[in-house]
Formats: sequence, C-alpha cells, structure tokens
Amino acid sequence: MIDKMLDMAAVGPGDRVLDLGIGNGRILIAAARRDASGTGIDIDPVLIDESNAAAIRVGVADLTRFMAQDLFVTPVRGHSVVTMFLLPQVNLRLRSRLLRDLALGSRIVSHAFDMADWAPDSTGRVGGSHLYLWRVPAAVAGEWVLDDGARVTLHQHF
Repeated sequence: MIDKMLDMAAVGPGDRVLDLGIGNGRILIAAARRDASGTGIDIDPVLIDESNAAAIRVGVADLTRFMAQDLFVTPVRGHSVVTMFLLPQVNLRLRSRLLRDLALGSRIVSHAFDMADWAPDSTGRVGGSHLYLWRVPAAVAGEWVLDDGARVTLHQHF
C-alpha cells in the first residue's frame, strides 16, 4: 500500500512530504528511503516516539521529523506531497487549506477516503483498499482582462 501511494505521487529526491496521521511512521520512512525528506504529524505522542525510534533504527532520522501536533494547525506550505489516511470528514476539513496553501502541482495522496466532490486526478487499488491522488490546480477563479481588453470571468470548482 505504502509503495503504491508513493509511486502514485512520484515521490523522490527533493520532495518534502507531509504525512498527516502517521500511524506507525512507515509512509514517511519509506519516502525517506527514496531520498525525500519530511514531517509526520499525529496527536499521539506514543506514535511519535515509536516513529522517531524506527527512523533512527533504519537510518533515515536525518530526513524525517515526527511531531505531536494538531493537524488542523500544522503548516502545509512548503511541502510537495501530502499523504494521509484520515476519516472523510477530516479530509473535507483540510481540503480548503490544502488547496490554498500548497503550491501548484503539489500532490495529495489519500488512503481509503476521497474528498467528496473534488474528483481525484487518478485512483488506485491495493487489495480492497482505494487510493486517491490529487494535484493542486492553479487558482484561476476571478475576473481576467485579456490583451485585447476583453474581460473574462472564471469560476473554479476544484
């Protein structure tokens, strides 16, 4: 499952991964094995300690940082990939922040749960589990004035 998620997001060297709801830290550790760096967030300090210990054990502690923090206040800006295995209502609460704060083209991969009416760019399956990938689109909503003076109003829905 983890390899498929990272493959879908094309995680590699130079990527900064944010793993929300780390569980046992394996997603971020696997990303670090691909020479990506990143941060794992969870509210459970026991999971943070276990994940830090696992990163040290496999030799990727210099590329990973696990923190006990509320994911709703965690900064997402500066990350090129966000991975998550969160409940649907949590995904929806995060959606507007992800769209607003992540750079154009940043990738978001979710295990098991989608983001309602924001259609994924691609999907995958491993066993009975679904995976969803979104790429953050350019923000184009608004009124635009073309070179010839014509005005165009664009409405954007994800």
